[in-house]
Amino acid sequence: MENKKVWFELIQELKIDNSKKQKKGLHFMLASILIWTAIGVIHSTNLPVLTKNLYTLCCSAPLFPLALFFSKLLNIEFQNKENPLTSMGILAAANQILYILIAMWVYAGVPDKMLMVYAMIFGAHLLPYGWLYQSKVYYVFAIVIPIAVLAVGLQYPAAVVAFMMTGVQIVLSACLWLEVRQLFGEEK
Repeated sequence: MENKKVWFELIQELKIDNSKKQKKGLHFMLASILIWTAIGVIHSTNLPVLTKNLYTLCCSAPLFPLALFFSKLLNIEFQNKENPLTSMGILAAANQILYILIAMWVYAGVPDKMLMVYAMIFGAHLLPYGWLYQSKVYYVFAIVIPIAVLAVGLQYPAAVVAFMMTGVQIVLSACLWLEVRQLFGEEK
């Protein structure tokens, strides 16, 4: 029983270390604001839906360079290599790649709903970060995003979903910023 307590305390310390050094992944969430905005612009055009969907998938390519830019801008450690829990965060991100196969199937099968599925996958992939960063924000948004996207995506065009995601990411980032400030003991 004592060993479990020691392990639990060690894991808690590692999670706090990750949360502080990586500021709860805020740099990636800020980068995603730009990506969802670009996707919204793409889906606002008169391009064929398959072309819009292809460009949507391509929009994810600059995620890491944009996150690196925001990490330098906000003094965030891009990768906390000393912390063994960092690999869990990478695994959670890589896991999303497997789910993108579902979006690729929708791309061909129901192209008008590909962006909706893509956004739902994005939202759901945030769930493990609630545990990693001890973040209620990630837990809440990981549930809210897929449900909201489904509700909006069934009723409105893809451009509305994309711009809704931009707004959601702005709110998510603001909430994360408040969590980070609280973590560092600053006043709200």
